[in-house]
Order: sequence, then C-alpha cells, then structure tokens
Amino acid sequence: MFYSTISILVGIAAFVDASCMHATSKLQRRVTPEGGVEVSTFGYTDLIGPLNWAALDAENSACTTGTVQSPINIDETIPITSEAPIINFPSVESAEFENLGSTVEVIVNGTTQFAGVDFELKQFHFHTPSEHRIHEEYYPLEMHMVHEAADGSGAVAVLAIVFDLSTDGSTTDLLTRVTEHLDEIATPGTVTETAALDFEELAHHLTTTPLFQYTGSLTTPPCAEGITFLLTEEPLPIDVATYNALKSVIKFNSRFTQNKLGNGNLLLLENNLQLGIETNAIHPSLAEAHEDPVMDAALALMSAIAAVH
Repeated sequence: MFYSTISILVGIAAFVDASCMHATSKLQRRVTPEGGVEVSTFGYTDLIGPLNWAALDAENSACTTGTVQSPINIDETIPITSEAPIINFPSVESAEFENLGSTVEVIVNGTTQFAGVDFELKQFHFHTPSEHRIHEEYYPLEMHMVHEAADGSGAVAVLAIVFDLSTDGSTTDLLTRVTEHLDEIATPGTVTETAALDFEELAHHLTTTPLFQYTGSLTTPPCAEGITFLLTEEPLPIDVATYNALKSVIKFNSRFTQNKLGNGNLLLLENNLQLGIETNAIHPSLAEAHEDPVMDAALALMSAIAAVH
C-alpha cells in the first residue's frame, strides 16, 4: 500500500514549518544567527511535495486525513459573505520581506474585524499560480493575508486576494512597492525590506468587492483545519513584468485543488480512485477530482512512487 510505504519516509525531515502560519503565535518566526530566515523543509515537488507532506512530520496528518482541506474550487455551494470586514492596515515606510523557499512573505501589522471577532494581521505571502479556483478558473497570483484572533483563542482568518494579468499594463501599486527589492531575496533564506507600503487600494477592494466565505484549512503543512477564508470574487490587476518577477523567485507553490468540503480527503481515497479507473467505475464523489488535470498528474506521481517501493 502506498501510505504504508511512504510512512518510512517520515524521518527525512525533522521539522516542517507552515507558510500560512509563519509569524503567528502558533508557529514563531525562526531567524538564523546570520540575520536570515530558516528555509521551509516542505515544497511542491517530489517527496517534499503535497503528496507526501503527511509523511514529513507526524503533525501533518491532516494533509492526508482532513476532510475540509484547502484550497478548493469555489462553486455555487460557497456563499458570499453577508457583511464586509472592517479593515485597518496602516501605511508603513518599509516592511521586512523574506524568502522562505516555499514563498516570499512580508511581515506587517494591521487589524480586521469580521463576524464580531477582532483579528490581527501577522503577514502576507504569495502563491503562483493561484491556489483557489473560482468556478474552475485559476489566476496567475494569489495573496494570503494571515490573521490570528486578538483574544488569544488561536483562531485564524485568511484574506485571500486573486490577481489577473492586465491587458492595458495597469497594476496594483502595492505589488510594485512590495517587489521593488525582490532581486535582493532571490535566494531562499534571505531577507530585505520593501519600499513604502500603502494599503488603501487593497483595503477598499476588500471592503467593496464580494467575498466568498468558507471554513477550510491551511494550504501548507500542517494543513490544520478550522481556518476562515474570505476570498475576493473579483481580481486586482498585475502587469506582466511584476508577475514574471514574482514567478521567477517564487517558482511554483500551489497545492492541488482539494475535494469538495466534507467529501473525504483525495489522498486517502486515492486507492479507491485508482481501482475505479481500472474498472471504469469511478465513484461519483471522486469523478470531479479525476477531471482535474493537476490531480491526474498528482495521482500519476503517486503511482510511480508506489511502483518503486
């Protein structure tokens, strides 16, 4: 069996950090003696990729067993929020900008109030291509603004913003400012500072555009569930040059689309899916997943790994 085989690989990583939780009280930032940051020991390729995250550390079991995992395809079952968040992201002269190997991240402060709960902004980071899809459409870039509840409960909320390539060369000024010194953190583990950041445009977008709301999980190890996602329905613009600059440093860092919420973990169901493919009788709950080309590629890799063990 695939999972009994890869369980042997647990020892290949002594500690795994989670970008989506980096810099929150649940997982403190780890600075090196040289003034850099520790590089993530998970990734998106081969045995450190999403198919094997659960084998990297015992705390990552939800990556394989969780039933409300993120990211997902946003369809008609995911509601629009009935209220807009109240956002206060102060402008700053500069902010720490880090390359974690798994993403690039900006350390900033701010507050978001939603559903009567006060959340404190800890950091924001990027995924390319977008992790969420909206009615099956993916976007070139997605930004996650990670918050933790101010009351110390440990509750986490993520404001997720998608970006699309502009046809007229327009772009979001915040991205231009963030990436002004991007070349200084081209190497994982390095740290620099952004230019001055003004969040007014972003805050206006988040409080005026429709937001999808659902409860899912971290999209990186340990894939902990119970995370509130507020995802913009409409994208902000990004110009080709800024996108290419980010992509050249971040590379690929998008977890594959997860199953419909509550319908079982795709990795746990992989053996059943393979049996269904062989017998031409794919279970209805897995049929849609099999139509996902990213998942098809993932399953092919899983089969190849299983074959060599």
